[in-house]
Amino acid sequence: MRVCITSTGPSLDSEMDPRFGRCQYFLFVDPQSLEMEALENPNIGASGGAGIQSAQFVANKGVEAIITGQVGPNAFTTLQAAGMKILVGASGKVREVLEKYKKGQLTSYAQGPTVRAHAGMGMGGGMGMGRGMGRGVSPSPPASTPSGPPQEDLQSLKEESRKLKEQLGSIEERIAKLEKTKK
Repeated sequence: MRVCITSTGPSLDSEMDPRFGRCQYFLFVDPQSLEMEALENPNIGASGGAGIQSAQFVANKGVEAIITGQVGPNAFTTLQAAGMKILVGASGKVREVLEKYKKGQLTSYAQGPTVRAHAGMGMGGGMGMGRGMGRGVSPSPPASTPSGPPQEDLQSLKEESRKLKEQLGSIEERIAKLEKTKK
């Protein structure tokens, strides 16, 4: 039994990538043995249909479940048609997420898409179509709502900040690599 986890890197110590169709890597992992196959997402730069193509790619690997942050409508429909469990809302290091999965602590099964179509396309959400109609900024993530005593909220915000810094570091590394290959 294998699961697929969307990831920013090729190892169990990588951060999860919250996107499905345009994630950087798919990690196919046996949760018990931790035997793993890391594959770069061949659809990350697709001009369209990344969700469907990524869902087909994952379905062809014969996994029982996909663990990701968000899933769009086209990917959701394709994954659901393939009979896969779709767990959403997960974040953190892949290794930590696997532990939660093994313990049955991941319980947020997608009942439908969690983002609109084309949500993973980057700045402006792809709405500008190159005609100056885009906003030029991506929407701010919803602010964390207090869920407990101030100390718990502080810890939660610190953890969220740490994760965002790691994601930013990963993005900056990719930019640096791409700039080197461009020369």
